[in-house]
Amino acid sequence: MYDYAIIRVVPRVEREEFVNVGAIVSCGSKKFLAARIELNEQRLLAIDRTVDLATIRNHLAVIPIICAGGKSAGAIGQLPHRERFHWIVAPRSTIIQTSRIHTGFCNNLDGALDRLMETMVHPLRDRAAAVND
Repeated sequence: MYDYAIIRVVPRVEREEFVNVGAIVSCGSKKFLAARIELNEQRLLAIDRTVDLATIRNHLAVIPIICAGGKSAGAIGQLPHRERFHWIVAPRSTIIQTSRIHTGFCNNLDGALDRLMETMVHPLRDRAAAVND
């Protein structure tokens, strides 16, 4: 059993429009915590042409570092992995947000992260093109 959340960018919080940009998976029994990020800048710019892409890239880059833990991840990176997961997915009204926490079942946590990216982050037309190739 694992917990997961989808990472999203909300360029204008007051409008509540967002683009899914990643996923985070946590499994307490396997001490697993990982995130993958893929920022589709064109989709984000379609919502808000004035968005600061450099700042967003920098903020998103920190998430996998915190998941990995260790000294390079700062004070949050020193916390146990479940506490790091809950810190990342805590509700916020900022430009980087996550979905609610969901639960899944699998034997391959990396595979679960791949499936979440494919189904929740990659645009539908990208998947359709890959099937037709």
